[in-house]
Amino acid sequence: MLYCNEWRGYDQNTLYTFFASTLSRCAGCTGYFMGRNLLGNIATMIFVNNVEVGYDRRAVAMPVSGQFLSGSLTAVIGANGAGKSTFLKTLAGLQQAVAGNITFTGGKRPRLAYLPQQAELDRGFPISVFDLVAMGCWPQSGLFGGINQQSATAVTQALETVGMTEMSHLPVGSLSGGQLQRTLFARLLVQQAPLIMLDEPFTGIDTQTTELLLKVIAQWHQEGKTVIAVLHDISMVARHFPHVLYLSAQKNLWGTAHDVLGHFPHQAHACISTEPFSLVAGVANS
Repeated sequence: MLYCNEWRGYDQNTLYTFFASTLSRCAGCTGYFMGRNLLGNIATMIFVNNVEVGYDRRAVAMPVSGQFLSGSLTAVIGANGAGKSTFLKTLAGLQQAVAGNITFTGGKRPRLAYLPQQAELDRGFPISVFDLVAMGCWPQSGLFGGINQQSATAVTQALETVGMTEMSHLPVGSLSGGQLQRTLFARLLVQQAPLIMLDEPFTGIDTQTTELLLKVIAQWHQEGKTVIAVLHDISMVARHFPHVLYLSAQKNLWGTAHDVLGHFPHQAHACISTEPFSLVAGVANS
């Protein structure tokens, strides 16, 4: 099943190959697909309706329409400058969409855990690994509520999960890129949010850390959490992410990894290049 927005005008969207039993439409939307999440349920968490993202009221990609299922695991891919990180920030409510609207089941954005790119983090801030992870408990304890025994136990368990127990006393500024990312994933773990957004979580980290954090993501998926990640490594996407959203200035593709990545056979074991893909028009691969 593949949902494709082509650059034929903002209002024309084409739905390629769908299953009637899983197709859903929303009032005011041009077309949506739905499927079953890992738990076997059909439930939508996020509705995206003709959303354009960008800065200073200038869109950087064509409009996007579709749905994120509750409990789904989705990779957002595309060339550099295609608006992947901007789209993620817009979903998270960190910036406004240029056009269109994003709505959530229940009428409001669910509690979410957001991981920015490492380049956006201030590593010079004087805080220990343990305290940085404990910041993830703020939604439960409040900014000035302190950390209780239950929260301290959750932090300890999260650090153990990512292999950072022995470094819990170290200042964050002394960590390597991989160690910092493990720490930030531990903070995501203690947040216990139903919606998790990751912006290039594997950039500049070692292979061992990447494999460990992929296991954490897989566990979130098993637990029914909704995970959306901006990624560059197509081989990783093909192996670990069931759904893919491809963004570009010419065409968007949104569907199963099999269908979306089937358009880019020459990129099957590579990373996203800085050049736009040559897209295949027509019916999705089955």
